[in-house]
Amino acid sequence: MSAPTRRRLTAEERRTGILDAALAVFSQRGYHAASIDDIASEAGVSKALIYEHFASKKELYADLIARNARELNQRVAGALVGVEVESGVGRLATGLEAFFAFVEERRDAWRMLFRETTDPDAAAVIDRMIEQVTEEVTGLIALDPGARALDEGGAEPALRLLAEMLVGGVQSMANWWADHPEVSRAQMVEIAMDFAWLGLERLSRGERWSSA
Repeated sequence: MSAPTRRRLTAEERRTGILDAALAVFSQRGYHAASIDDIASEAGVSKALIYEHFASKKELYADLIARNARELNQRVAGALVGVEVESGVGRLATGLEAFFAFVEERRDAWRMLFRETTDPDAAAVIDRMIEQVTEEVTGLIALDPGARALDEGGAEPALRLLAEMLVGGVQSMANWWADHPEVSRAQMVEIAMDFAWLGLERLSRGERWSSA
């Protein structure tokens, strides 16, 4: 009886396999210590095959970041489909849940790709992703009529600055959580919502900080 014929992998499947292997190697060794030889060995392919898909280790690394950034954006956007547009608090909580789910499931990817990025080109991909997320959060805050009043008559874009602070804070939380898996995802979402929405709710009621 003849052995079954192995299906030939498509170019896209080979590329995905190389990216998965690269993530494993970069996570274990870091970007600078990892080599194309290491990635080829992990993927079970030749070094020459990797160079058919990626011109350099730098290009491979940048592609890996773009792939994970795209997945994160898609997961958050997908989670928000069907959530009532009028419910700013509901959309924010749903978005945070999807975000922390990605970090929890892809902890190595977050640590290596989003926290330890030193390459300028790779960092630019992350900056674009953060810009998209910040614009979305600005829109969520603006759903509240009281919060919208913060921008009335002011020269500074108050809602945008609040969104920048929230996104930066949640990113820092994710960086910390990557090394503290004992904290549950539910706790992370709850703490983020306590910080974000309760504070925004007071602002929307007209309360302001004063040094007096």
